Amino acid sequence: MSILDDARAVLDDGPVCDPCLGRVFADRSFGLTNRARGRALRTTIALDADEPFEKAEECWVCEGECERFDEWAERAVDALGDVEFETYQVGTRVPPLIEENDRLLREESDLPTDAGESFKSALNREVGKRLGERTGTEVDFERPDVLALVNLDRGDVDVQVNPAFVYGRYRKLERGIPQTEWPCRECGGSGKQFVADGGEEPCDYCGGSGYLYDESVEELTAPVVEEAMDGSESVFHGAGREDVDATMQGTGRPFVIEVKQPQRRAVDTEELETGINEFADGSVEVEELRRATHEMVERVKELDAHKTYAMAIEFAEPIDEQAFADALAELDGATIEQDTPQRVDHRRASRTRVRDVYEIEGELDDARHASVELRGAGGLYVKELVSSDEGRTEPSLAGLLGVDSEVTALDVIAVEGEDEAFADPAYLVEPSG
Repeated sequence: MSILDDARAVLDDGPVCDPCLGRVFADRSFGLTNRARGRALRTTIALDADEPFEKAEECWVCEGECERFDEWAERAVDALGDVEFETYQVGTRVPPLIEENDRLLREESDLPTDAGESFKSALNREVGKRLGERTGTEVDFERPDVLALVNLDRGDVDVQVNPAFVYGRYRKLERGIPQTEWPCRECGGSGKQFVADGGEEPCDYCGGSGYLYDESVEELTAPVVEEAMDGSESVFHGAGREDVDATMQGTGRPFVIEVKQPQRRAVDTEELETGINEFADGSVEVEELRRATHEMVERVKELDAHKTYAMAIEFAEPIDEQAFADALAELDGATIEQDTPQRVDHRRASRTRVRDVYEIEGELDDARHASVELRGAGGLYVKELVSSDEGRTEPSLAGLLGVDSEVTALDVIAVEGEDEAFADPAYLVEPSG
């Protein structure tokens, strides 16, 4: 059968609007809208039969929805309100009756069930095109800033605002600050404990705060970004983490702050950087802030970075300078086997990790104190490299010296890896304008 025969079969089943007629043949003659395609078929059929041209009557398939694309686009614009976005996608909840009609449109005309374009796809595209024109934004089918969901039954539009992301590096300049919020393990973060009479009182362990530490890198940075983007909440993602009692110096540690349901996206990252540094008041500093994509979160979390540490070490007994030098020489370039340290065994899987020491050097400050700088693979437990953790780390400085050794001060001075990847356009959002 010819395309005209197929179109006649569609029209014989009942009144069909031009867009629905054209949809069935959407894979023919690219460059036409479904409306133009349907109109052309209807006109050609009339000419071929030498019959009066009849305009489309009310459509039994879409029930007039194809005439409401502009109206739905306006409703989507209204639903989005003051939300700031650069990319969008439109979705539709189609009533069961229209879905059934769309199936029968092909079935009753003996056409393939997947012929042309579905009603849902056509509405998404047509409303989406109009939404983009009205807002000056672009469609994104992968990860748009917003999703406008058209509800045909209810007659309204739901809006889903996807997260926004800011990438940067932080330095932690004070000890005793964890990277993220640390809920109290005794009260589970509630700040309360039960007493004998069945009542409640503030938790003794955390003083009623619900947290083991008063502040964190997350609490000193994320609220500023969340407020600037007018979001509902925020999540901090770091490229690994340093110990609570360690500082993070040098070029800092990569991180991403994820803001949920942001009403603003095009923030000035220089102003944001200044705002965070003023808010953190010397405890934490950030730099290199840039707007980023969701992919940056995975990049930061999966970063297999090597780290450089500066350590102050105390020995239980006086150490000979040559013995100290010989022990460092043994560790320089060594492959280390480490069972999960006792200090983290309660929250990490017990297994043996193999990590390399790339470089290590140091000097004795006096017979019982030393300063050491070490560059090692990501995941190397440097405190245990010094102490041996009761033999759970081999080799270790304490084991080689035969003297108990302890890190009394630890500074991370560099987190280094594939920094060039952070500049990849796939991970960044170019400033608008």
